[in-house]
Amino acid sequence: MKVAFNQYNTGVSTDYTNQLDILSEIFERISSEAALSPVKFQQLLRKYKKPDGSLWSKNELLSSYRQSFASNPDLNHEKILKTLRKRPVRTQSGVAPITVLTKPFPCPGKCIFCPNDVRMPKSYLADEPGAQRAERNYFDPYLQVYNRLTALHANGHVVEKAEIIVLGGTWSYYPEPYQIWFISECFRALNEFQKKDGREVVLGHYRAMEQVLESKQQHAPSDDPKKNKATLEQYKIEGDHLTESYNQVISHVYVAPERLGGFDQYQTDTWEELIVQQLENETAHIRCVGLVIETRPDNISQEEVRRIRRLGCTKAQIGIQSLQDSVLKKNNRGHDVHATRDAIRLLRRAGFKIHAHWMANLYGSTVEQDKKDFDLLFSDLDFRPDELKIYPCSLIASAELLQYFNSGKWHPYTKSELQEVLTHCILATPEYCRLTRIIRDIPSTDIVEGNKITNFRQLAEKNIADEGKKSQDIRAREIRSTEFDPQKVFLTTARYETSSGSEFFFQAVVPVETPHQPQEEKLLGFLRLLLPSQASYIEELGDSAIIREVHVYGQAQGLGTRVGGKAQHQGLGTQLLERAKKEAKIQGFKKLSVISAVGTREYYRKLGFLDGELYQYLVL
Repeated sequence: MKVAFNQYNTGVSTDYTNQLDILSEIFERISSEAALSPVKFQQLLRKYKKPDGSLWSKNELLSSYRQSFASNPDLNHEKILKTLRKRPVRTQSGVAPITVLTKPFPCPGKCIFCPNDVRMPKSYLADEPGAQRAERNYFDPYLQVYNRLTALHANGHVVEKAEIIVLGGTWSYYPEPYQIWFISECFRALNEFQKKDGREVVLGHYRAMEQVLESKQQHAPSDDPKKNKATLEQYKIEGDHLTESYNQVISHVYVAPERLGGFDQYQTDTWEELIVQQLENETAHIRCVGLVIETRPDNISQEEVRRIRRLGCTKAQIGIQSLQDSVLKKNNRGHDVHATRDAIRLLRRAGFKIHAHWMANLYGSTVEQDKKDFDLLFSDLDFRPDELKIYPCSLIASAELLQYFNSGKWHPYTKSELQEVLTHCILATPEYCRLTRIIRDIPSTDIVEGNKITNFRQLAEKNIADEGKKSQDIRAREIRSTEFDPQKVFLTTARYETSSGSEFFFQAVVPVETPHQPQEEKLLGFLRLLLPSQASYIEELGDSAIIREVHVYGQAQGLGTRVGGKAQHQGLGTQLLERAKKEAKIQGFKKLSVISAVGTREYYRKLGFLDGELYQYLVL
């Protein structure tokens, strides 16, 4: 059916009727085509050009579609968005990930492998994509979140379920008022997106700060990376010329000027102000369905766990790096394996998802030691993380490790050695763990010596496939955009022990046809249930069973929407929760708690969960 053109307004003045005709034809063709490949889509764009003869961009089409065609009942809106969406992998895990970086700040670590880029929080590099976005936004949480939502939305992604991932340095080392402000501003950006744009007001604070500091002849951070690089060039720290420490430089060029200009007071909030934003987000259009912070094992304590839970956190990224005390000591890590054991136990017992960072090729280790070390991650009951990033050590010019390389004490693995380690790691990862990343996204220009291949994961997986094997980790089995028959979905259970108690990993899986195999099982969703062996140090939890995570995969869908053949919003989460309730009751537990995110509280309330101080719960 043709669209009635007079009911729409694209906001484009050039040849109005003809432009609407063209847009209508494009959307009708996309909607009606049985299969529209990228080649056919380009042919379509060449056939239906703009009035001036140029081709439409995906962003232009998306904007026009949302403004003028999204309410037309005769169009296949799911198909249109799928065709126009750029980089669909961004939201294929069911949520819109929003990564934000904290500002440069002193770090307690003195690791020899860690970069010392004075434009960045410790361990990050200015050329990394996420770091570049942060620098262009003054490392401000509101600007980072708001602008990232804007970019994802403009590229066709559904952003109603956002996971905020806070990276940069050691979170626990930042002052508490800054932590509260940072998280509060993340929530405020979610709450105000597409309702109120506060970016200019925020930018005004930073521009005023620049003027004040420049008038006092102090370094003034800018949103222009080139300007920052030029003004901080004199403070460049190289591995062979470490005349000043990272902390000394950061204190001189960031911390002291901020205090001199009184700007550190701007980056301060109270718990009461944070709670206001959290309560609003419970029913906001864009909700926080997960909040992640990054820290070190030796910064985790009972008090710290309670604090990050009050912030709304549900997951902790924790840099364990190695499970060999000798390696940790040689790399000046600053903590031992015992600290890692304690940290993971404290986090797990409080219901947190544990996202560990592990490094291969550290000074003092070998290929064989690395493989044994990785095996220990899952054979030792004190560890067994839920997610994992594998970061083979990269040699960066500003890292102290450069001295060890130049003296011949350390060398990067060869390609074959690295492939041997990574292949072993992939195959040794159990079904309840997700390998989030293998190889850190460091630009090759920043790497002095060693691996510069960013798609090493694909190479290792191809090697595994050639041997007739396959990975069982979560990421390798996610359904993503693959369609499936809902009638064939079934639940499975994997049980394993940890030092905190028994873990039940309930999975919703479905057999599907794939290009690689006639049929294989894909993961639609899962639930992590901890049945603790002893009462929690958090009084509210007591001896309650606790749901540590519920996740349904597939392309992110809007809140409350249902699309046939897609995993989200088909009742899978409810089925998994019912299975968890049944198991907890069978095992003799009287109470079931969940470490819910702020934006999922309403969901759990509808399922009968009651509000506690930090958790929600059911009486079984």
